[in-house]
Amino acid sequence: MITTTLNRIREHSPCQNGWEKLLKGLGKTKPDDEPLPFAKILEINGLYDALWCCRVEPQYAKEWRLFAIWCARQVQHLMTDQRSLDALDVAERYANGEAIGDELAAARAAAEAATLDAARAAAWDAAWDARAAAGAAGLTAAWAATAGAATARAAAGTAAWDAAEAAARAAAWDARAAAGAATAGAAAWDAAWDAAWAAAWAAQKKKFLEIVGG
Repeated sequence: MITTTLNRIREHSPCQNGWEKLLKGLGKTKPDDEPLPFAKILEINGLYDALWCCRVEPQYAKEWRLFAIWCARQVQHLMTDQRSLDALDVAERYANGEAIGDELAAARAAAEAATLDAARAAAWDAAWDARAAAGAAGLTAAWAATAGAATARAAAGTAAWDAAEAAARAAAWDARAAAGAATAGAAAWDAAWDAAWAAAWAAQKKKFLEIVGG
């Protein structure tokens, strides 16, 4: 089971609302060094805050990076540029000690360029939802392949948060685009977005629990 402590979280300047919510949920009034399972943070504060706390424990960079890659893989079918797909493969090899930092940095740069190209293309394309989905999916690849060797351990926790957010957004955009193809109703678009967003976060929560133990 992966744990942290309130003192370690406090050192990273958490937002006041989230911090107070966590303390209240734990029945405490001040930080301490008692082991705090990530599963407990998830239970009290939700996935956003639990993922934010990943940066507090950089020694688990492999676990955080593999979670980010898993999130990106959930919307891999939306990635329209091979550079994004290649970035996921390099990031996974890096997490498993099979690629070096320079490869990771190059993969990230390529994935970001792919996302920028998609955004430029969107300016000339009427299919905004489809382009938005592909762009958000590409971002998950860039974030999963975040940083070079010097900062990879610290950045992996941030990447987990960013990749989860982008993957959920890509899934929601894709669902909205599919709904738009069937009907022009704004209500149908909104319902498709909400359902896909909720499903993506539910799946991510389940996967995160598998990784941290709980």
